[in-house]
Amino acid sequence: MNKAIGKAVSWLTLILVLVIVVDVILRYTLSITSAASFEMEWHLFAAIFLIGAAYTLSEDKHIRVDVFYHRFSPKSKAWVNLIGTFFLLLPFSFVAFWESLSFVQSSFLLNETSPQPGGLPARWIIKSTIPLGFLLLGLQGISLMINSVTIIINGQQEKA
Repeated sequence: MNKAIGKAVSWLTLILVLVIVVDVILRYTLSITSAASFEMEWHLFAAIFLIGAAYTLSEDKHIRVDVFYHRFSPKSKAWVNLIGTFFLLLPFSFVAFWESLSFVQSSFLLNETSPQPGGLPARWIIKSTIPLGFLLLGLQGISLMINSVTIIINGQQEKA
């Protein structure tokens, strides 16, 4: 599921580039600028980052500061992944998901819009990517834990 979602979200990068190019061209050639285009840029970036994080984890492409990890055996890596996911990733994902629900609900009930004149309406749409992103990240964490346990028990590596 996260792979399909990640590949779909990757198309937002093309849309983001196009919005930025149009914004820059209009700003420097016609001196036209708008709060809506600027907000759309950071909304798209936020959606790419939040929703794409689970896909990045599924592909093992996230940034990692590993002094020792790359030298570990597959079984040792599986233990590190299992412990790190259980004690760090899942609790953080759960808290972020749970706490962001009221944030999104409040925005929806208030029909929150941009405080900028000419900004985007329905701010709850972008805010809803926060719980969605952490839900997907948590689900991918569970998949990573299952994969790690499989490696620890069987010594064989499956793709999460």
